[in-house]
Amino acid sequence: ADPNSSPMEVCEEADSGRCPSEMDANSDIKTHFKVCRFIMETGVKLGMHSVPIATACTVYHRFFQTASLQVYEPHLVAMSAIYLAGKVEEQHLRTRDIINVCHRYLNPRSEPLELDSRFWDLRDSVVQCELLVLRVLGFQVSFQHPHKYLLHYLVSLKNLVNRHAWSRTPISATAWALLRDSYHGTLCLRHHPQHIAVAVLCLALETYGMEVPGDAEAEKHWWQVLSDDITKPIIDDIISELLQLYDLEAKCT
Repeated sequence: ADPNSSPMEVCEEADSGRCPSEMDANSDIKTHFKVCRFIMETGVKLGMHSVPIATACTVYHRFFQTASLQVYEPHLVAMSAIYLAGKVEEQHLRTRDIINVCHRYLNPRSEPLELDSRFWDLRDSVVQCELLVLRVLGFQVSFQHPHKYLLHYLVSLKNLVNRHAWSRTPISATAWALLRDSYHGTLCLRHHPQHIAVAVLCLALETYGMEVPGDAEAEKHWWQVLSDDITKPIIDDIISELLQLYDLEAKCT
């Protein structure tokens, strides 16, 4: 592939197993961050819900746990992950829509793709890549995400704090945003979903300086009541990893 090729052009050559450039580990992390942002933003344009987008990011991260960026074009893998996630989460998407939205994202000044040989070659690449991803993941593509836990924990926490303070402070919106952003990295592969849900809630509370009434005097901290196997070091580790992603974001822009 030509080093000056656009990502979409490289996608069309992905079956050849070539990559436009050699990357070190640091640039790999930045690439994965940017491609996960690509998944999230194109997912929103395609009308995907939060859980299917999370599944697409998880599929992408799982694939590149064992696969190399030097062999597989990340945007093609991302497009296949979106397509696969739509099936897994029963929010089916047409390959044509995925290709058109991704093409416009990667090539904002270009015309929409015509239904010519270039389009059909790209469609075939997406479908073939989906089969490859399934094989690499051992057909294990059903994941437990933190979303249902966070929803439950927010309801529980809302009942513990002053309702006026809760209504004035965007704890819920912040926690959901933190959870979404966590999928830029591989937190979803290394931590239990319940623990991630607790950690983003802790960070949201810390961000606005809100404390849970009576927590200091209680036998158990509020977060231990929500998840009995979580510890403070686990929460701190997840928060630290999440903050590192925000540092990475600054380097990627």
